[in-house]
Amino acid sequence: MALFISLVLLLVLTILGVSAVQTTSLETRMARNEHDLLLAFQSAESALRDAETLLDSITSTAAFTSSGNNALWSMPPVGAANRWDDAGIWTNGSREADTPVGAAVRTPPRYFIEHIATIEREENAYQIDDPYSLVATDRVEIFRITALGTGGTDRARVMLQTTYGRVID
Repeated sequence: MALFISLVLLLVLTILGVSAVQTTSLETRMARNEHDLLLAFQSAESALRDAETLLDSITSTAAFTSSGNNALWSMPPVGAANRWDDAGIWTNGSREADTPVGAAVRTPPRYFIEHIATIEREENAYQIDDPYSLVATDRVEIFRITALGTGGTDRARVMLQTTYGRVID
């Protein structure tokens, strides 16, 4: 009888031990995946910042073309498919971010910029130029930046978008 009870207890302890090992293994994989996701997010975020820095340096929207001149795209046609859904854009129509992201990420982040609108407002002309002529316009160029970052593996991917507007003289 003592042998039977000790074998049953040994079986219960074995089941508990195997369950604990499986739970720990699962939690380790979840933590690793979360870490990969955070790396991919930070990588894509750094690409967005690089694109914003590039936009701060431009003086004209003439470089934005329908063929994506150096990852600078013109306004997409109405009803056209989203450019970021095309896998080829991430190899041929985008540019690699300049910010060093280190060896932790598998692939350097990439981004492309689309010029999507020009907004002209005349209602605040008196703040811009001659308050008596009221002919000055406040012209803001609107851009959409799309960035793709990867984590420690190429399976961990994050795509971020932001809209950026600025006055170009």
